[in-house]
Amino acid sequence: MTDIADPAASAAAAHDRRGFWARLSASGFYSALSGSLFATERRRFLLLAAIPLLWVFATHLGPVLQMARIGFLEAYPLSVGEAPVLTIQNFVLFFEERIYRMPFLRTFAFAIFVTAATLVIMFPVAYFLAKKLPKNRQLTFLLILLIPFWVGEIVRTFAIMILLGNRGAVNIALQSLGLIERPIPFMYTNFSLGMGVVYLTSLYMLLPLYAALEKIPQSMHEAARDLGAGPWTRFRRVTFPLSRDGVAAGCTLVFLISTGYYATPVLLGGPGTTVFAETVTGFFQVAGNEWPTGAAFATIMLVATLVTAGLFLKLMGRKGGGILS
Repeated sequence: MTDIADPAASAAAAHDRRGFWARLSASGFYSALSGSLFATERRRFLLLAAIPLLWVFATHLGPVLQMARIGFLEAYPLSVGEAPVLTIQNFVLFFEERIYRMPFLRTFAFAIFVTAATLVIMFPVAYFLAKKLPKNRQLTFLLILLIPFWVGEIVRTFAIMILLGNRGAVNIALQSLGLIERPIPFMYTNFSLGMGVVYLTSLYMLLPLYAALEKIPQSMHEAARDLGAGPWTRFRRVTFPLSRDGVAAGCTLVFLISTGYYATPVLLGGPGTTVFAETVTGFFQVAGNEWPTGAAFATIMLVATLVTAGLFLKLMGRKGGGILS
């Protein structure tokens, strides 16, 4: 006699073969929970953004808030059993002593100059990549420009030192051409520091500009040319206004990065080029209880640069007729 399989046993075996996730999704608890969590678009967004926001807070915003908190302490690190004492004297010291304000103002002026120089230098490069090269060659040339940035900041800074030294490539070339008799002291000046920072930040200007210029339809340039607009008029009335988003993004990135450089000014700068990052670092390197002062000065610099960048973005958006809005 032929054996007949038990229907209940067959159903149980098929249920086991479906796997854990299939059984979980079929359960009533899972359906109720997922329906509650994903019921609205707002809830779905919050769930999707929860992990990135937690990461940003833990690795970026958290340390900044801790630094600001230390700036309001009278002493840090605290001894065992010592209660924290709050004070604003660390912030007041910045406004009382001119010796601290000068590097701050020098850093701002230097960052503005570097931002303007980087924009002037990289705009033609970005325009050439976006508008003059064929589409199938743009990525290749872009990768060639990115190769030097695969190495660290210190290595690239030493490359600038090799170029500008008394026996560097620049002086050797000038002497070989008979243009100079003695080496020009490029190093440890505003020129060497400016050249180094422009080189280090050029990528942050190039990529936003390239992305903005690449999106401008070629037909708009052709229409302007047909209407009699010359090269300068086309740039002023078509190219620059439509690339304003890239200009704003690139200038903001370069400005923020320039104000925070430390290693490059130490290696390329001299006594007359001290930037505020060196001043802040000095408080953390000396013996004694100077950490709160350094944290307060760093907080002042952070707030000042963010406010300046925000005002610049607002100004660019207003001039662009809402382009950045």
